[in-house]
Amino acid sequence: MPILVGALSTKAEAEFAKILQPYFADPNNFFCISSDFCHWGSRFSYQYREGGSGPVSGIHEEIERLDRRGMSLIEAQDADGFAAYLAETRNTICGRHPIGVLLRLLEQTPSVKHGVKCLHYAQSSPVKSMSQSSVSYVSAIVTADRK
Repeated sequence: MPILVGALSTKAEAEFAKILQPYFADPNNFFCISSDFCHWGSRFSYQYREGGSGPVSGIHEEIERLDRRGMSLIEAQDADGFAAYLAETRNTICGRHPIGVLLRLLEQTPSVKHGVKCLHYAQSSPVKSMSQSSVSYVSAIVTADRK
């Protein structure tokens, strides 16, 4: 059954995770959380530059570093850290709230050891000037050790 998750507070993410937790804990259920990552460029009203206003030729590398910070927090299953990262960077991850619900589900299911691994990262184009834009993509998998 599809569930559409819109804009939520971190408190609401935890509340939705609590509602979904019995279904998440059931090994007969499959969860698929979908999101792209950073939408960078003036057309997205987002041109975050961690390094400030330095050389523009490596913007695509800055975007990747930005995204990989978020990916590492997801892999660490750090819901609070991911929320803080989003508050700090305002990264335009469309599915940040479904990801937040997933991270809360993982922390609310301590009886099962979960692993999270980001498998692939890509950008739609390597941004090298402030006039260009890009969308980032990440694939990840959550595994459960139910021994």
